Amino acid sequence: MLKKTLQIIKNKYFITILVFAIWMTAIDKNNIISQIKLNNELSDLQRKKEYYAKEIAKDKQAIYELNTNINTLEKFAREKYLLKRDNEDIFIIVREKSEE
Repeated sequence: MLKKTLQIIKNKYFITILVFAIWMTAIDKNNIISQIKLNNELSDLQRKKEYYAKEIAKDKQAIYELNTNINTLEKFAREKYLLKRDNEDIFIIVREKSEE
């Protein structure tokens, strides 16, 4: 058994495969560990890309609504910039956070 194990360890193909495996998993610049990290980062960036594409589509729709619908534009101006008509008064109600 020991003799057979020594023969396997001395085999040049075994040594070559062992060195190659160590090289690819730990030493090389493009090793397996860094490839896994890069794949994780790529999938994270793709998720962010999808999110921002959806947000851009929502914003384009909102811009279209603001440019085409006067009521939407008035509502936006009133809510965002607190604009009012000449004969109106605006009261801002600030609700305090309740402690639970």
